[in-house]
Amino acid sequence: MTKKDKLLKEALVLSIQEKSDLIEELIKSLDKPDPEIDELWKKESESRIDAYEEGKISSVSVHEAVSKYKK
Repeated sequence: MTKKDKLLKEALVLSIQEKSDLIEELIKSLDKPDPEIDELWKKESESRIDAYEEGKISSVSVHEAVSKYKK
């Protein structure tokens, strides 16, 4: 039996709350902040805000944005 299989077997007997807590901790462990990516997103978002405020780009409603991808 692999380590993963053993862990799964043990996890399956946990209470619903314990399973939920375990899942939450596992998901958190996957989401590691990356300062370089965070900085790139900060610059991109500031650039988009500036472009909007300068009238270089316009906004659309959420409905319009979502409908574009439903087609």
